[in-house]
Amino acid sequence: MSGLATRSVSRDSLANIRVEQEADAHRVRVRNLSDGGMMAEGNMQVQRGARLEIELRNVGKVGGSVAWIQDRRFGIAFDREIDSHQARKAPQSDDSTPAMTQDRSWAHKAPTPPDPSALRKV
Repeated sequence: MSGLATRSVSRDSLANIRVEQEADAHRVRVRNLSDGGMMAEGNMQVQRGARLEIELRNVGKVGGSVAWIQDRRFGIAFDREIDSHQARKAPQSDDSTPAMTQDRSWAHKAPTPPDPSALRKV
């Protein structure tokens, strides 16, 4: 396997994402994962700024918001940093608590959506 193919195998995994205010979770492919966010790909309709709940293997649930959208791919900025190396490990077989994270970094957080009542029409 080439270096490029090996990189793809180790970085791709699946996650469940639920859009805030919706009951159903959607299964997406994780194309890129860092401590502060991820790029997801799937048949899921999202809007920039939408609040999400992401369930990652070995990490658990983490909140976030949609930072950008392009075709079937979209970027998510996590509310707090996670241990992305933990999420890449093989699934845990014991009942231990998922390894949670470090303090949140402002550098990776998407801006809070504006209050609609404070916007002016142009």
